[in-house]
Parts: sequence; C-alpha cells; structure tokens
Amino acid sequence: MSDAFPSPPGVAPAGNAAEPRRSARDAALQLFNLRMIAACFYFCLAMAGARSLTWLTQDDSLSGWLSEWLRFTRQTLLTALSVLAALALAEALLARTRSRWPLAVRAVAVAVGATVGTLLRYKVANLGDPEAPLHWDWLASTMALWLVLGGFFAALVHGVREERGAQARLAELARQHDRLQAQQMEAQFSALNAQIEPHFLFNTLANVKRLYETAPERGRDMMGSLIAYLRAALPSMRQGTSTLGQELELARSYLTILQMRMGERLRFDIEADAALFATPLPPMVLPTLVENAIKHGLSPLPEGGRIDITARREPGGQALVLEVRDTGQGFAASGGSGVGLANTRARLTAMFGREAGLELEAAAPRGVVARVRVPLGGGARGDAPDPAAATDAATAGVAP
Repeated sequence: MSDAFPSPPGVAPAGNAAEPRRSARDAALQLFNLRMIAACFYFCLAMAGARSLTWLTQDDSLSGWLSEWLRFTRQTLLTALSVLAALALAEALLARTRSRWPLAVRAVAVAVGATVGTLLRYKVANLGDPEAPLHWDWLASTMALWLVLGGFFAALVHGVREERGAQARLAELARQHDRLQAQQMEAQFSALNAQIEPHFLFNTLANVKRLYETAPERGRDMMGSLIAYLRAALPSMRQGTSTLGQELELARSYLTILQMRMGERLRFDIEADAALFATPLPPMVLPTLVENAIKHGLSPLPEGGRIDITARREPGGQALVLEVRDTGQGFAASGGSGVGLANTRARLTAMFGREAGLELEAAAPRGVVARVRVPLGGGARGDAPDPAAATDAATAGVAP
C-alpha cells in the first residue's frame, strides 16, 4: 500500500526527484487507503472507549457496556471516514487542477466531510425510529468537533507534505553537488596526470642519456627496453584508472631498465597475490614510488642497495597494502615532499577519498618504506586470498 501522506503536488517523493507528477487517482489513494482507514478505526475505538467509561457505572451489565462501546465506535467511524474521504477527493482535485488555494480547498473538504458524516451518523443511529426529532444542538456540537479534528488532520497532512517537498529539494541539491564534485575530481585527476607524466618520463630519459654517454652499446639496448616500456606505459597514463597488475608490470620494466645502468648496485624483488591484480589504482602510482626510492635512496650510495615491492591484503581483508621498501640512505632533507609523492597522495585522494593514503616510515637497519593503502571494492572485497595463487612477479637479478 502507498504512503499514508501524499507528496506535494508537482514534487516527487524524496527517493526519486525525477518522478512524474501524481495522477488524481494516486493522490486520492495515497490518503484514502487501508492504512489510513485502520488508523481512523483505532482512533475512533480509543475515542469511544474514553467516552464509554462514563457509562460503566450506569450499566451493571458488562456485555451492555461493551455493546455501547462498539456502537459508539461505529457511529464515530462514520464521521471520521466521511472527513477522510472528503480530504482524499480534495487531494485528487488539487492534483488535477493545481489550485492556487489548496488550504481553502482542504478547509471546504473538512467542512463537507464533517457535515455529511454527522448527518449520516444521525441517520444510522435512528434507523429504528424514522420519525425521531432532529437535535440541532447535537448536530452543531458534533460538526464543530469534527471540524476541529479534521482541521488538525489536514494541517498534519500539509506539514508532512511541506517536509517531504523540502526533503526532495534537498536530495536533488545533494545529487547536483555530488555530480559537480565528481566533475571537479575528474578535472583534478586529469591535471595531476598531466603533471606527473613529464616528471616521470623526463627522469627516465635523463637516465638513458647518461648511459648513452658512458656505454653506447648498452645505451642502445636500454633504448630498446625503454621503447617497449613506453609502449606499455603511455596508454596506462592516459587512462583514468590502472590496476595493480599493470602497475607491477610497469615497475618491473622500469627496474629492469635501471638495472641495466646500475648493474650490481641495484637488486629488486616483487611479491604479490595474483588474486589482487585486478584492484584499481591511479595510473603510475607504483612506478613513481620506485623512482623516488631509486633517486633519493639508492643512487646517492656508492654500493647501491635493494628494493622490495610487496602487495598483500590487509589482515581485516578490507584494504590492499602496497609497499615499496628500499635499503637506501633513508630520509633526505626533502622528507618525501617532492612533486611525485605529492601528486601520488593527491591522486589517491581523488580516486578513493579519505579511505586511501600514502605513508612513509624509516626502515631497519636503514632505508625508507613507502606504504600505500587503498580500499578493496567490487569483486575484490571479501574474497579470501588463495595461497596457491601467490606468486613472485619478478625475481631478484643482477645485470651482467
């Protein structure tokens, strides 16, 4: 059954602001339905019970008292249903004609319903005596009582209608705000991508240039590897999202290129659960963290160091934890506030909100751990990790 109180004419319910205008039939049935009829019955039963308590001392028969209670309930219900039906017809009229004076229409409906209900009640009560005299004082007092009760009910309907209209407008404003916020996030995400792409690529090309100057033969090999890497990396950077599997592949390619230049000064290992490879990530997040570890951690050391990348499900199973651990010189004066890390934090926030983040902490005995935490959603959420699916995405290697 539909709601007891109708939504305002021309305003959709809060759950669907795009809903079409109500028909006259729907407007009437939203007020005159089984739920409202039952509410009228219980109200009249309570009203008659309160009145019949004064008769209990006048009639020693309990069955007689109960009979009078039910009879008075029936009589009261006739007037209540008449007022309810009149208000339902008024709602249908308002839905069809869009009157400029809805309060006046409802006031007239209450008056008509109270009058008809009182006369009907008098007629039913005197079926056994068709010639019973008409008590004008009783008629006036009864109509006045139901005018007041009907007026309170109409005011309640009007208040609920206004509240629902306000809720519908607030819901529509909230949806518009969400759409504008999504567009703002998309524009911010594109701007951050445009900023991080040259930052990452220019540093990589600088490494190729240095290798060409020191070892042309290896420089050609590295250029071929770089072309293959860019062929895979550029589409990912231009997309709105990447995946953990794509990010791991890019990081492995990048480390392989750098290993050709650094030789034994660079060793790396990647471990990840294959069941998490489809987890969405902002493009170029992992390669940026790897590049930062190389630039600020390993490159300043003559002996170089090691980089370990791990991707695992958080113990609670609600988040992916991605770590880049290096054995470099540790925190430098920059404190991890470079363009790459700043953009990585911003892009994680743009994609996941406050549920995602990037943390930096000191590693033992030396080095830095960059830890990314993102929520698992969609098919990845709640899936139990499969130990057999855990694989080494790459093994530690040393360039010849």
